[in-house]
Amino acid sequence: MDDSLHQAIALLIAPGQVIEVRALTDQWIHSGYFDDCEELARQVAALDTDQGVQGIYFTLNEVNPALLSRRANRIKMRLGKKDATTSDADILRRRWFPIDIDPVRPSGVSSTDEEHQAALVRAAEIAAFLGREQGWPTPVMADSGNGAHLLYRIDLPNDEESRDLVKKCLDTLDTMFSNSAVTVDTANFNAARIWKIYGTTSRKGDNTRDRPHRKSLVLSFGDQLNVVDTSSLRKLAGLFPCAPPEIKGYKKALDLREWLTCHGLHVAHEKPYQGGTLFVLDACPFSGDHHDGAFAIQFPNGAIHAGCHHASCGGGRQRWQELRAKYEPRRAEQREQHERSWRRERAVARAEQEGRVVPPASSSLPAEHRAEAREVLRHGDPLALMLTAFAQEHVGDEILARCMILSMASQAVKNSDGLHVSVTGDSGKGKTHAFRKMLRQVPDRLKVKGTVSNKALYYMKDLAPRSVLMSDDTELSDSIQEILKSATSNFNEPITHTTVTKDLSCRVCRIPERCVWWIAKKEGTGDDQVMNRMLTCWIDESPEQDARVLAAKQRKEQQDPDTITDETPELRTCRAIWEVLHEQMFWVVIPFSARIRFHAIRNRRNPDMFYDLIKSHTALFFLQRAQKTAEDGTLCVYATEADFSAANEIFTLLNGTAGGQESKLTKKEADLLAVIQQAGRSEFTIQDLQRLTGSSYSSIYRTIKGYDSRGKNYTGLLEKCPALSYTDRTVTMNEEDGINVRRRTEAYAWDPELYRYWASGGACWLDRDPGGDGPGPLQPLQQDSCSFPAGAGNDRDGSVSSGFPNNAHRKENSVLKTDDLQQSQEFAGGQEPGPDPDHSVHDPESAATAIQNEAIMAQSGNLETQHSRFPSGRCTQPAATMQATSFPAGNDERPRTIRVADYKPLDIPEPGTPCCVCGKKGSWFVEKLTTERRARPRDQQDARRICRSCHALAVKAEQSARQPLPGTVDVSRCTRLTVDVGKCSICGLEKAVWADPSDVGVHLCEHCYEREVRGRMAG
Repeated sequence: MDDSLHQAIALLIAPGQVIEVRALTDQWIHSGYFDDCEELARQVAALDTDQGVQGIYFTLNEVNPALLSRRANRIKMRLGKKDATTSDADILRRRWFPIDIDPVRPSGVSSTDEEHQAALVRAAEIAAFLGREQGWPTPVMADSGNGAHLLYRIDLPNDEESRDLVKKCLDTLDTMFSNSAVTVDTANFNAARIWKIYGTTSRKGDNTRDRPHRKSLVLSFGDQLNVVDTSSLRKLAGLFPCAPPEIKGYKKALDLREWLTCHGLHVAHEKPYQGGTLFVLDACPFSGDHHDGAFAIQFPNGAIHAGCHHASCGGGRQRWQELRAKYEPRRAEQREQHERSWRRERAVARAEQEGRVVPPASSSLPAEHRAEAREVLRHGDPLALMLTAFAQEHVGDEILARCMILSMASQAVKNSDGLHVSVTGDSGKGKTHAFRKMLRQVPDRLKVKGTVSNKALYYMKDLAPRSVLMSDDTELSDSIQEILKSATSNFNEPITHTTVTKDLSCRVCRIPERCVWWIAKKEGTGDDQVMNRMLTCWIDESPEQDARVLAAKQRKEQQDPDTITDETPELRTCRAIWEVLHEQMFWVVIPFSARIRFHAIRNRRNPDMFYDLIKSHTALFFLQRAQKTAEDGTLCVYATEADFSAANEIFTLLNGTAGGQESKLTKKEADLLAVIQQAGRSEFTIQDLQRLTGSSYSSIYRTIKGYDSRGKNYTGLLEKCPALSYTDRTVTMNEEDGINVRRRTEAYAWDPELYRYWASGGACWLDRDPGGDGPGPLQPLQQDSCSFPAGAGNDRDGSVSSGFPNNAHRKENSVLKTDDLQQSQEFAGGQEPGPDPDHSVHDPESAATAIQNEAIMAQSGNLETQHSRFPSGRCTQPAATMQATSFPAGNDERPRTIRVADYKPLDIPEPGTPCCVCGKKGSWFVEKLTTERRARPRDQQDARRICRSCHALAVKAEQSARQPLPGTVDVSRCTRLTVDVGKCSICGLEKAVWADPSDVGVHLCEHCYEREVRGRMAG
């Protein structure tokens, strides 16, 4: 028996591993399964003597051991139609990454010696590249009889992700190494792929002198077959770029083939690539240390990518601009000068045509500052630089800073309605300080220092277009508010005012166009129309922010005067960036606007402001976005999904922990609503709220009912929040002397379900499948959850500080609780939302939520209580509808109950995986390897997944079930924690934020603390 056959079997097949042997003839297939290597070698050697067998193969990857029973350690000749072979589903894990290098020749014949040698040489080149440039281990190199094989050890699960990864790696090698003589087979990506058994003969066609039959052999292998890790595979798969999305109206700038020829860059060969063309260059233009590896790609939409595969030469990263600058050194400078001259001439012509004064020339900007600004705009992150400069002078309030930056950027967008900023908060919390520090980044000619009257705005001769106007906690007169309304409604046109002079002649005064307003007020502007047209932010009033501000002041007081600089380099660069931006005017196109979905569209101005946020972010990165020049000379810039994500982060937080964009609530009002919602009472008085919040009667009264100040009416929660109502009552009280006294009081009613529906607006997402039916409004929100840093929002960690009912979700800066989402009636059917039971009874999201709540509450015996939270006609559905609700596969009975301790967060959420409780797609938690899971039948031991909604409800249920013994916790002694001490000592589920100083072991979370407070009040 041939030793090469034994060597190959020992090298490629693990002891006890089940494999399938498959032999191919002209008409038949012979097959058998083996776990005995000796018997395998004996029968394969005997079969190889049959001259009718073209080739003998085996399954490379790990086969399900149960398949041995099909043909145990024997080869069945001439399989019938009912005889099964190994499929992809029968593979347990992937053990090998196979690379098959075949010489190009007619089909059905063996290779010549020259073709055979060319394949072996190319295999050696591939192995050298993977080892030298990619750090891969030594492979098994083999002669397949007609070509060459490379085998690398891998360890991957048999799933779609692994299949796609292997396929991309083979595609990359095919792109790099296939030519007119040899090709890399890209079809070897399926898990059940069969592979040549080395030591057997390859017989294709007849055995002739020119094209002989050859025996396959293992040529070389390493002393130890190390596994190629997943990151190395991903690195190889990502060497070549993906084709950029097609942009409507984008025209090809140049012909890459012609450009390479004109500049003397010789092309070794070219091939199709993702609908475009890949040019393999004969010599590397980036480095003289090597010749191979350089390439250039032109995609179907005209985009170009150039690079080199060598790690020392960029490892395939984009170097097209560098290559073009090398062969066209003056192109960038000439283009910049041409565009600047063209824009200046166009602005002059337009001003003369409209009868306006020609805009003054921009201030002289030093060349080095302009170069720094353009470098940041072209290759850096201008938004991050501006936030860094702001953070050097002001602590926190990053969301407010982002709003102000995008407000200024909106001035450069031709098709923007402008973004104006309104910030509210208590006096002394830093509103004015934030405005002043951000204004330091604005060039002096584009800002108004100090306060001005409404008349002065019209008569200021040096007020330039695109100026920033600030109002600092002063009363806004009616005239100023009318100017604000005009500025927000007609942003692209100057505001004109015709008056009469002393000699009774008319004079037309103007406030220039494209001016933005920043308003700082304790309780808002007092005019709902003005508030509705602005980005409404909250200043950070949290105790943590107070501590950070104090620490910053303490550090400042320790500085020597020699170490203090009035202007940092970042500040100068920011000012230069605004100078460069204000020389431009863009028309921003949002190619994906039709895929943007809004949860609530009642306020028609909010979508416009969201689009303007996207456009403003695009304007900041205009040198890093696709561009084209329209026929009228307008520069069009195309937004990307990165601009959507940045705008969505801000818009989400403005509807959550950092502002009241949709609700128009102030921070104080949102905090009070959070206390009311978490109190869990359907009726309360102001005295009850005093005990819960510690605020004064007058403060709570004004917050609920509103107040008048200096002729302005500031509306309260009764007008803003539909879930709150009140009634006058007369209460009869028995005095000690037996006299009945009747007293008048006001009681406030609270509807928690109406509040959750009202507070759920403001969310938006990108529809990934705009043509499909989709599972409803929940999945897109779970797929595009906010990833903004937790420290950026104005959040009090663990405190009652926002208008959202769930602290856990508020800490994540989420828009709202996913189990509280409901389809907007306006969006679904064009009707106004209301308490009509016919609408909510057929709401599938509400029905699913009701069933989910039943499932989780059942474990604590609170099913009846849970039903009471969803009154008839509000959120429940008929029993027949509930029975028809579908659940995940394998769960034909009622939904499962879960224990919080049995689940842990997924490292990467799985938006396409259904929840095992409610059936909705979007899983965030995975089951641990618990005793209950081990006890399940083998086919049911896979880890279950649940969504955030079911997990949150399970947390609530367990918190309600875990209560301390009466008298063991004295909440009157508890104080708020300022350090992390771990979980709550009662429920053990949430972070402890209260502690009893006299008892080291008592630490309470917000939920348990409030429950004890309510119990104390009720007792």
